[in-house]
Amino acid sequence: MTLLDSRDVDSNNETQSRNRLLLGVLAAVVVTSLVLFGYSVLRRRHQQRVLDAQAKPEVDTSEALGPPKAQILVDEPMIKGEQRLLGGTVKNISNENLTNLTVNLELVRRRDGGSEKVSAPVDPTELASQQEGRYSVQIHAADYLTVKLAGLKSGNNPAIAFVAGAGQKRPPEKLEPKTIIVNRPSPTKGGFLNTPETPGRVP
Repeated sequence: MTLLDSRDVDSNNETQSRNRLLLGVLAAVVVTSLVLFGYSVLRRRHQQRVLDAQAKPEVDTSEALGPPKAQILVDEPMIKGEQRLLGGTVKNISNENLTNLTVNLELVRRRDGGSEKVSAPVDPTELASQQEGRYSVQIHAADYLTVKLAGLKSGNNPAIAFVAGAGQKRPPEKLEPKTIIVNRPSPTKGGFLNTPETPGRVP
């Protein structure tokens, strides 16, 4: 093998090494990108599920039998400081009058994961066919994780069949402008706080 051939072999080996290194770097970048992309997708889906669970109450109609007599629309919770106002609309979709309607909600406690039920009466107390009424209940947001629409009752009837749907969206929060007043310090002699004759320390 001549010196020229040896240089060609070394050059080819160096080129192959660079190509392998480049392919390794590209493969590492592609794998890392796929992992990060998959992680971001899973995280986004998880966050969306949490938001959906908090904003949209679940529905339990297992106790209700027969054709639906009412339609319950669930509004997005209203924010009032540390309180949340849960509410919506009930519409009588039957051909009979419905009286003393009460919407049952099941709240999941943040503290221990247990649940408790609250009732929200419908106003007005009597709904004629195709008439609508409102219901609402206020809870402390820090005490509960989620809320579930658990049922509808009328007087002595503990379970009225109903259909559920999404109600009004929560209006965007308005940021109230705040005015900050800064009191100017009273001037010292000569009109300066810090002069060569009276140096002051800047905190």
